[in-house]
Amino acid sequence: VEILTHHYPDGDTLGCAYALCLAFQQLGRQAKVTLTSEAAPKFDYLKNGVIMQDFEPEYIVSVDVASDFMLGQSREKYEGRIDLCIDHHMNNAVTAKYKCVESDSAAAAEVVYLILLEMGVTITKEIADCIYTAVSTDTGCFMYVNTSPRTHLIAAELMKYGCDYASINKVMFETKTKAMIKLERMLYDNMSFHCNDRCAVIYTTLQMQQELGLDDEQIEGIASIPRQIEGVLYGITIREKPGSTYKISVRTNGDADACAFCRRFDGGGHKGAAGCTLVGTLEEVKTALVSAVEECLS
Repeated sequence: VEILTHHYPDGDTLGCAYALCLAFQQLGRQAKVTLTSEAAPKFDYLKNGVIMQDFEPEYIVSVDVASDFMLGQSREKYEGRIDLCIDHHMNNAVTAKYKCVESDSAAAAEVVYLILLEMGVTITKEIADCIYTAVSTDTGCFMYVNTSPRTHLIAAELMKYGCDYASINKVMFETKTKAMIKLERMLYDNMSFHCNDRCAVIYTTLQMQQELGLDDEQIEGIASIPRQIEGVLYGITIREKPGSTYKISVRTNGDADACAFCRRFDGGGHKGAAGCTLVGTLEEVKTALVSAVEECLS
């Protein structure tokens, strides 16, 4: 079994992938995780206990992948070849033979956890660490509106299995490098407000990342910054990519729907968190996004 993650991998896709890999290997099956782009070093502990295996897979499974586009540079190789897609995005558009999609789940890892129980897998500390990482990161340490009673119950069960929840929370939510602190200072300086302060926008450029020595994986967490401002309904983060391309992350408060907003630009996600990709100059992209917010608010 080959397990695929989405590009710019986060805690959910990685936690799901390595938990499934550990489970299959525990049951005596060959299994490996294929990253469609490099993961941040802080997630290295998720590989604990995983046996690295090289083989030609009989089955391919994707986890937390909402669309073929999210396979990134691996799309051409894997599109149409996925046997099972496990996900929690309501607008899942992955081309797969079978799908297991539960949009009410706070994280894809909730679905994976229930599947592991059905498989009769013994939940080890290593598997518990993977699932806890996935659930905690996709809920903002259980603060986002997607958090449900079941989310807390699963987290509690994982604690019983010995997951290192305190260390995981510290690494994921409290520990920052000096370079990240400098980047956050830049972001607060370039933050702009629109639509009677109901929309806040921040951006990063390739030059900013190069100056600070930060790669894409290290700055994944910045999308929550503009949503933290009092009164903001739409928090938008614009991240420059090569080729005049910009990755957009939208985080919302109240009744504002991030998924509906990003669908305007062929993106998607969840009500409180979604994303899309735009092409153009920074000002063109920012203008288009703010105009869309104005339409949503009107």
